[in-house]
Amino acid sequence: MEFLCYAKCSTCQKTKKWLDENGVKYHERPIKEQNPTIEELKSWHQRSGLPIKKFFNTSGLLYKDMKLKDKLPEMSEEEQYALLATDGMLVKRPMIVGDDFVLAGFKETEWAEKLLQINAKT
Repeated sequence: MEFLCYAKCSTCQKTKKWLDENGVKYHERPIKEQNPTIEELKSWHQRSGLPIKKFFNTSGLLYKDMKLKDKLPEMSEEEQYALLATDGMLVKRPMIVGDDFVLAGFKETEWAEKLLQINAKT
């Protein structure tokens, strides 16, 4: 599994601690330095079952500075993928990507349900 995070993000730090405490194995990927590609974003979006808007870091400064709340509804999915691929700070974090699932934003009960079930199998 790949864990996308931003080292200065307190939620990412909390999530990493939770993953480690629960014995979840992952490869850490710094989202700012290794921004997801358009192809990765498309694949993750498809696997997640989430609306593409859930992949945007709506509480981030860049999102607010770019006034994306007003612009996103008028953009095509392709335009949104392209925009997300320009800067890791636009992408929701933390995110964990498995073979057949994607979790975006840390919700402990949701992550526990998915990850601890997988962990028990390995």
